[in-house]
Amino acid sequence: MKHFSPPALLARSTALVTPRAIASLQIRADATDPKALIDALNRSFEEFKAAHDQKLKAKVDDVVLNEKIDKINLSVGDFQKAIDDLNAKLAAAELGAGTAQVRDPGYTKAFAAHVRKGELRDHDLQASLNKGAASEGGYTAPIEWDRTITDRLVILSAMRQIASIQTIGGAGFSKLFNNRGTGSGWVGETAARPETTTPTLGTLNYALGEIYANPSVTQGLLDDSEVDIEAWLADNVETEFAYQEGIAFVSGNGTNKPNGFLTYATGAANAAAHPWGAITATTVVGTTAVTSDELLALTYSLPQAYSDAARWVLNRLSLGKIRALKDGQGNYLWQPSYQAGEPATLLNFPVTEMAAMPNMTTGALPIAFGDFKRGYLIIDRVGVRVLRDPFTNKPYVMFYTTKRVGGGLLNPDTIKVLKMA
Repeated sequence: MKHFSPPALLARSTALVTPRAIASLQIRADATDPKALIDALNRSFEEFKAAHDQKLKAKVDDVVLNEKIDKINLSVGDFQKAIDDLNAKLAAAELGAGTAQVRDPGYTKAFAAHVRKGELRDHDLQASLNKGAASEGGYTAPIEWDRTITDRLVILSAMRQIASIQTIGGAGFSKLFNNRGTGSGWVGETAARPETTTPTLGTLNYALGEIYANPSVTQGLLDDSEVDIEAWLADNVETEFAYQEGIAFVSGNGTNKPNGFLTYATGAANAAAHPWGAITATTVVGTTAVTSDELLALTYSLPQAYSDAARWVLNRLSLGKIRALKDGQGNYLWQPSYQAGEPATLLNFPVTEMAAMPNMTTGALPIAFGDFKRGYLIIDRVGVRVLRDPFTNKPYVMFYTTKRVGGGLLNPDTIKVLKMA
């Protein structure tokens, strides 16, 4: 999915909306201002509702009107995505993610020297940072740098924003689940107390996979550049990691990668893997669209105990279709953000746009609803390793960077999904 910078987003959107919306957007040229983006979003959504209502009243297909609606709908999606990105940065900042970490000057200097020249002469730092075999150019990054990558991934990875995260130091992770089953009974004052049933424990292993990025740069640029080489490398790594994770946390098959939450749904590959059963998948009538009643029914299928923190997860194409749905009183089910820090809502529940979710096609699972913090677990194995490779692709120096990541279902009862017919 393309990500537009705020200026590019503003330029693109003004080409799509109507003259009245364009005039409104031009009032606030600073598209990095959350208020300006929210104002532009709400004006675009008003344009969308007006055009869509016009289509419903006409009761006939008008090619020009349909094209107008599609363009405004795309514009609304772009503005909402920009606001969601800003909201993620605000939330990450509150948690300390993405902020400057306190660095040991010696570590930083040593790491930069290794990246630029492949050298590390300070034996104390070499031992502390675990340079590894010289022939491989191996290097375990400073803990501050490792933490920076992990924290900044929260901004880019939608699943890291809504799921639980566990950091481990070993080779794998296994979790025990109490299957309950404790028996009881009523007895008289002097009656015998026979033994009751005892609860059982189930277990689920969360396998780790290795995620990697392999950015490259010329040796000449490394020698001559005054840029912060750590920041450059971290930017490249986190972008690739976020892309790979986004797919794996949704639909990963567990082979050298996490098991995605959709693989635990009814009928999917891991439906029988969790001790408590599968994520319930409710099949709808349509093959490429859903109705407002089907969405409403899905919200009520989630137990009340998990509803307070529940949210919708779906991709942009699915959002575009749902944006036109209304309830029985004629109100649109989807509503945009109205202030910074608040997401868009669907049936009054927050919406998380996730590019890796399937489209609305036959047999797909395009929409999920639930409490993902209690439903899905991301496992981070401590340590980022960098292999400096100046030989494979001369004159470029490649930085093969790896981190071990896992993931799997925590509680199938906290998530529900819709399945297309």
